[in-house]
Amino acid sequence: MYKIAVLPGDGTGPEVMKEGIKVLKAVGKKKGIKFEFTDFDFGAERYLKTKEVLPESAVSELRDFDSIYLGAIGDPRVEPGILELGILLKLRFELDQYINLRPVKLYPNVYTPIKDKGPDEIDFVIVRENTEGLYIGAGGFLRKNTPDEVAVQNMLSTRKGAERCIRYAMEVARKRNKEKKVTLCAKTNVLTYTCNLWDRAFNEVAKDYPDIKTDYAHVDATTMWMVKNPEWFDVIVTLNLFGDIITDLGAMIQGGMGVAAGGNINPEGVSMFEPIGGSAPKYTGKNIINPVACIMAGQMMLEVLGEEEAAALVEEAAIDTIGKMESMSAGKMGMSTTEVGDSIAEYIKNKK
Repeated sequence: MYKIAVLPGDGTGPEVMKEGIKVLKAVGKKKGIKFEFTDFDFGAERYLKTKEVLPESAVSELRDFDSIYLGAIGDPRVEPGILELGILLKLRFELDQYINLRPVKLYPNVYTPIKDKGPDEIDFVIVRENTEGLYIGAGGFLRKNTPDEVAVQNMLSTRKGAERCIRYAMEVARKRNKEKKVTLCAKTNVLTYTCNLWDRAFNEVAKDYPDIKTDYAHVDATTMWMVKNPEWFDVIVTLNLFGDIITDLGAMIQGGMGVAAGGNINPEGVSMFEPIGGSAPKYTGKNIINPVACIMAGQMMLEVLGEEEAAALVEEAAIDTIGKMESMSAGKMGMSTTEVGDSIAEYIKNKK
């Protein structure tokens, strides 16, 4: 029995979450896995009614679950940053979800804007440090709202934070057992303190993984190679800010936000899984949003929980359905949101 905290979130979040849970129930029935889902109403509607983003008890309550399944957060009625900082970042930091795991995998029948590249070339993983860097919010203003205003934002990296992230990336490369290569993406020529720390930690950790090849690329070069030669990458490990940027590029080359899923991982605690795309409020209630990313977030959750056979079956079912879809874009899929979920669940049910 797995206890799953469900945060459907805002906009189309509840719609894609419904399909994600549908698929989890289908694979659970097929593989003898039981789930207990508990809904939490954290998001825009709660905030607009109560002015409360997260209740004080939220983090301690969520620690009691095996995993967290998130739909999407964001609403144009709420000032940008309030929900994102108050829910997403707070949970990542408070639950020490120090790994952001982002597979970048192009499936058959999915369009990529990169000419002459296909599923064989676009299949790598980005391991992003998730609780340090510029996103810790250290800094402030001096003489705010004057012509002499100064803003300072501090980029913090610790040896512990870098090393545990790098070790996780090494283990991912070993488990993938493909090229078995980890590329450090940083900016050592300019950020000579934080990135130097990462570079030294990377080289030290690599000594414990003689079977893993290592490589280095500046972040600006990484963006070029992801477009020109994505097949060069197996696993990329990087700092928080750089990872935030290159994972969005990764989503585009794998076919868009409709198929991109991510995990916020605490290997020793509670992890959270979500589609990369936003809440897409303009599509709310139209039954046209693509739920594949949310379903694949559930697939990642199964994998991290150790249910690898179930995870493999969900991916197989998703690939089958994607092959029948006309597009990954909302309203152009050739199927409705619910039909995509039904198709994937039906494949699982009928799998011999």
